[in-house]
Amino acid sequence: MVDVMLNLAPVDPTQLAALTSVVRDGGIVVNTTVWMPAPSDEERGLRGVNLFVNSDAAQLARLVSLVDSGALRVAIARRVPLAELPALHAEAAEGALSGKVLALPSAASLT
Repeated sequence: MVDVMLNLAPVDPTQLAALTSVVRDGGIVVNTTVWMPAPSDEERGLRGVNLFVNSDAAQLARLVSLVDSGALRVAIARRVPLAELPALHAEAAEGALSGKVLALPSAASLT
């Protein structure tokens, strides 16, 4: 069981609703797809939250300046090469992953 389920993919609403069975009672389902609402279940205390992003260049520039100045820090637990993402996903599926992970492209892909 998980406390939070984050949906980033445009799946069938019945598939998303079925996945709520892995969320503990009192948990939350966060949905980022704009065409369907996040499922909820009042009996289980399961909250559904719809999360949408407003791409705002000025706001993003402000965040970058805060990071650059050190006023905003993002704690990165691990850095992994992009090629290791399958293993990272397997680790996450086992529940053994915690903290923020930064996926790094290979130097060859940057040129």
